[in-house]
Parts: sequence; structure tokens; C-alpha cells
Amino acid sequence: MHPRQSIISIFSTFVQFNGDRFHGWATDSKLRRSMQSCVNKTPQERQENFWVLYWYNYISLPRVEKLAKEHLIAYLQEVCYWTSQKTSASFSSTQYKLPDCFQMAIASVDKVLKGFNPNQGFILKNYASVIFGSVIRETLRQRGEIDICTEWGMLRKISQKRLVEALENAGLSPETVTAYVLAWNCFKTLYIPKQPQATRQLPRPDNDTWSAIAQAYNSQSSQKVTSQILETWLLSCAKHARNYLYPPSASINVSPAGQDTSEWIDNLAGEVDSVLTQIITQQEEQTRISQQSEINNVLAAAVAQLEPEAQQILQLYYSQGLTQQQIAKELVLQQYTVSRRLTKAREILLRNLAKWSSEKLHISVTPDLLKNMSTVMEEWLQAYYSESPY
Repeated sequence: MHPRQSIISIFSTFVQFNGDRFHGWATDSKLRRSMQSCVNKTPQERQENFWVLYWYNYISLPRVEKLAKEHLIAYLQEVCYWTSQKTSASFSSTQYKLPDCFQMAIASVDKVLKGFNPNQGFILKNYASVIFGSVIRETLRQRGEIDICTEWGMLRKISQKRLVEALENAGLSPETVTAYVLAWNCFKTLYIPKQPQATRQLPRPDNDTWSAIAQAYNSQSSQKVTSQILETWLLSCAKHARNYLYPPSASINVSPAGQDTSEWIDNLAGEVDSVLTQIITQQEEQTRISQQSEINNVLAAAVAQLEPEAQQILQLYYSQGLTQQQIAKELVLQQYTVSRRLTKAREILLRNLAKWSSEKLHISVTPDLLKNMSTVMEEWLQAYYSESPY
């Protein structure tokens, strides 16, 4: 994949696949006109994070919510692609390819935007990467469980609560739901697998079992039905359950077909480019810069509290770029000693960063977030010892 370069293309183009490979960037003309109008009015703003916060401010306003969301979906295309590629590669199954994982992830963009909070120091790309990866892994796990079940295996495994939710979600009437659930209960009671643990690949019940299910149902209902009708009902239950637990990925990666919104976009341009919103965006950018400054202070203070030898090892490793073997020779130590002390120093810094995040930003430190913090800390160490701005 070749990265996008201009602000206009970053917020107006979408990934195109050719089979299982990246093919190119498709431009949405509506979004391109919108971004072109905005950039023309504020040509000095060329930082992508400025425009991320700019459009994020609009996703709660009815008139521009859809437009703002589409711009952010376009922006998240690259991180979605790379997260999908990395996550799908970690699964041994080849049933779901990169484009499948991409659609799973991009379909969760509402979850990303709902949970994202720039006031807590989050960067949208980093936050989205965590959510996208989690969604793909969970979806693949669910699909792996559902795809290997027969209809009868699924009906044996599903709970009554889930089944009712699936039937109601399908829009069935309360009377139909009641009838289907009764049929399902009779099925679960009378169709007992010969091997209780092997329920996934259950075959269709035999005719004697179907007769017993029909008799049990008719004894509990005023509506008399045949075993053939009950089989149709239960297959319908399995279908609705599969659709509920394994919903098709409705792509939101393309703009609606046949919708001419150019006039609406032109009329909206003045409203979108309000001075007030730009002020708010700049204030939020200042908040983020302030938080980065606090991170710098927290980590710098933690470095200062390390033992002198640990500080020297960090200096040699990050400032002078020496290998662990070269550091060991310089300090007359064993290489494994350098490795342990380097690891311990990083752990101390990471604990300080996690503690600050928990106390200052009220962020619950999860394994995924801790992994992201480790990346942030590594970037900070590189910048700190090279005396470049963080």
C-alpha cells in the first residue's frame, strides 16, 4: 500500500481491493469537494490531527454528522488496513482474507468514534487500531464457532435468552416467538446427542425423534402442528440465530449510490467552516500538547530516579546507538546483565506512565493499552536522548 500524501486525499479517499490485495485509492468526489473547500479557507492548517479534531467536533451535530463521519472513515482507512493485515495474519484459518477482516473492522467505526475521547490524550489512529484489532479477533472467534456448527448443533448450543433476542431482532411477532421457543424447548428435551460433548456437527434428528417432538409440542399447545412444520420452524430459528450472532458485514466504506449531494455540500460549506469550531479545535489541540508535556515530565522524572548505572545504559543505548554487546564492553559487564537492567529500566518507566494515565486521565489500563503505552514510551526515549522535540 502506498500512503496518501495530501490532507485532501487523506480525508476523501477509500481503500480498493483487487481480490485479496490492495489495488488503489478510490476518491469520493463529494468528500473531496468538502475538504477542498475547508482547506482553501484555512490553508495554513496542514496537520492531519487538526482536521481529525475538526471533523470529530461535528459528529454530534445533526446537519453535518454524516459528512463528518464519512471524512473520519476515510481518514481511518490506512490504520484499518494495517491492523486488519496484522490481525488476520495471526490467525491460522485461511477462510477469511484481508478484505473480509477490513470490512469487519471498518464496520465498527461507530464504536471507535463513540469511545474516542481526545480530552483524555487519545490519538484517534492509535485508539482505532486497538478497537479494530479487538473487533476482528472477537468476530473471527465467533465466526469460527458458528461456521462449524450445523443448524441442529447451533440449536443445542444456543441459550433461550439468545434465541429470543434473535427472533425478536428478526421482527417476528410475540405469538410466533412463543411458538418457536416452545418448539425449540421440545427439540432440546428430546433430541439428546449420543456423544454429549460432540454437539457441533449434530445431524438432523431421525423420524422417530421428530414424531416425539411433535407429540410433546401438541400436548403443550392449542395449535396442532406436524413434525414437518416443526422442522421448518426450527430451521428458521437456526437461520435467525446465525444472522443475529453472525451479522453480515454491511460495508460503510462506500458512499450511498445515486445520491447527489453537491448542492447540499456547497450550501453547507460556510456552516462547516465556522470560526467557533476552529477555535474549539485549536483549544483541544492545545490540551493534547499540554498532556504530552505532562507525559514528558513524568518520564523525565522517572529517568532521574533510576540508578546511575541504569541511566548510563539508557544514554549509551538511545543516545549513542550502541548495542547491548558494545555497552557491556564499555561498562565491563556481562551482556545479559545489560539486557536485564535495560528491561528493568523500561518497566519502571512504563509503570510510571501507566500510573499517571490512571490517576490523571482516569484511563483503565488494559493489556492492549499497555502495549500502546510501551510504544509511546519507546518513542519518547528515542526523542529524549536525541534531544529532539516529543
